[in-house]
Amino acid sequence: MFTGIVTDIGTIREVEKRGDLRARIATSYDTEGIEIGASIACDGVCLTVIETGPDWFDVEISAETVEKTTVGHNGWPEGHRINLERALKVGDELGGHIVSGHVDGVAEVISMVDEGDSTRLTFRAPQALAKFIAPKGSVALNGTSLTVNDVSGAEFGVNLIPHTKTVTTWGDVKQGDAANLEVDTMARYVARLREVEG
Repeated sequence: MFTGIVTDIGTIREVEKRGDLRARIATSYDTEGIEIGASIACDGVCLTVIETGPDWFDVEISAETVEKTTVGHNGWPEGHRINLERALKVGDELGGHIVSGHVDGVAEVISMVDEGDSTRLTFRAPQALAKFIAPKGSVALNGTSLTVNDVSGAEFGVNLIPHTKTVTTWGDVKQGDAANLEVDTMARYVARLREVEG
């Protein structure tokens, strides 16, 4: 489990096809404190650490994960920056919202407008996920917990404050970019309950 509060920006050093994909990710985390088998959210995708080095860790990425995330959508080329978050520990501060790291689909940035020092981003979600996104609800985009400001059909808007743009990869965003989308777990259960009761 994660909170959607990004704690490092990693850089893809290499990606290699070995049955599944294997990625080496540079990090400023103290890798001596990362155990083999630990979970790290990499741009919102919960991945398992299989090897570590002095300033990097390796993960394996299954074919299903590649298909459902930006890993398959636009790849992770060498030098690509990604948001990182270590798994939540009991007693940690929960600053964002509960995030599983199980990406539901890929959303697309369809517009960007500066509003003061903040930036308003509008995304288009896959139609099947639109029912789980509500104004003032939460979403995780590339592993970042964000509040939904408005919703119109499959489109929804979020605001990025300067701090978020500085400490995550959101400062690099461009119109047309794809983002890993995880809808709020509570919204999913509420929608399922309505289906069962209906």
